[in-house]
Amino acid sequence: MGWVTEHHPDPAGLASCVQCGLCLPVCPTFRLTGRETASPRGRLQAMSAVADGLAEVAPKFEEILGFCLGCRACEPVCPGMVPYGALLEGARAEIAEQIPSLGRRVRRWILGRIVPSRRALSLITFLLRLLQQLRLSALVPGRFRRSVRGIRRLSKSPLRSYSSSDAPATVGLLLGCVQEQWFPSVNTAAIELLAMAGHNVVVPRDQTCCGALAAHDGHANVADCLWARNVEAFANADLIVTTAAGCSAHLADALGNRASDITTVVARAIDDGLLPILNPTGEAVVVQDPCHLRHAQRVMAPPRRIVEAAGYQVLEIDDAGMCCGAAGLYTVLQPEASAELGEQKAARIRGLGSTVVASANPGCEMQLRAFLGEGYRIEHPVELYLEAIKRSSSTTNVAPVEMQH
Repeated sequence: MGWVTEHHPDPAGLASCVQCGLCLPVCPTFRLTGRETASPRGRLQAMSAVADGLAEVAPKFEEILGFCLGCRACEPVCPGMVPYGALLEGARAEIAEQIPSLGRRVRRWILGRIVPSRRALSLITFLLRLLQQLRLSALVPGRFRRSVRGIRRLSKSPLRSYSSSDAPATVGLLLGCVQEQWFPSVNTAAIELLAMAGHNVVVPRDQTCCGALAAHDGHANVADCLWARNVEAFANADLIVTTAAGCSAHLADALGNRASDITTVVARAIDDGLLPILNPTGEAVVVQDPCHLRHAQRVMAPPRRIVEAAGYQVLEIDDAGMCCGAAGLYTVLQPEASAELGEQKAARIRGLGSTVVASANPGCEMQLRAFLGEGYRIEHPVELYLEAIKRSSSTTNVAPVEMQH
């Protein structure tokens, strides 16, 4: 049958693969299994076979594509500059259309209706908070239990907004669906630092989920609808910033320089002298690179710059920046591979000695906390930095103002 949707993999993108194999050593699933079909090259071959009419979008094709983390570690090393992430999403859109299933329909409903709904997520958050307080997290179904273990201690933390009077530009903050509900202090820290740096921060009420999770799972039309809502919500923002690496990668693919990850903006403000560089503390922090920050956006220096500006020494986990195994829904859809990668990452962190880890993505943080267990502090780089500033005698107080729309 071939491709049947407008989102199918781009022929030019598929043709740009030269089959060199440089992607194999950096691919986590290939390293786990050694199978060619578990490598980017093998998956591109499977897509090309469908495009050429030599194969169909069948269960085997779904199995090959479903095992991919979507970490995009293959992109930076590819001499042909294959747009692997876009090709993967296109292939998964075809799978969603051609191989319908109850599970996929449920995920489409959750990603299109539940995740973007503040009211629905607030209810889920309330129930999770109740389970935490009653120590009943074990009641969560098995495939979700590990992720729930990785959630921070939930509390009622309303978002505060800050603004500066002499703002050079308007920065719109994308709250993020999970980030807003389960990691609100990350967004609060981001707003406060942006205001300190002289930005006018706006947080549109009618914003919604960025659509990254839906796009990664093959629900392209759902992602497009969510994206259209955000385009309207952020129409007046000069720059759209978000605190979750997965969200910022999705925005960067669509908007280019009009979107940015918070680590890039804060690091630039530090370099420009708008935010302080604190004295060294002698303490060390492990920096974990979210795949969609390091591989998809090629952003490595900013998180380290922020941690160093906070006075900490940076500890590196591994040169290749291997995926921790979180990868959105991967923990639920491929629990065994996700667990193996999570344990590998946790073992490397344990070997470094520090119990403080900086991670700029909520999914990664949850995965790391689940496998590191008690005794480890895992926070976003901007949280560590703002906390250090507030400890410093040179802290400049920033007064809260009302939410702007």
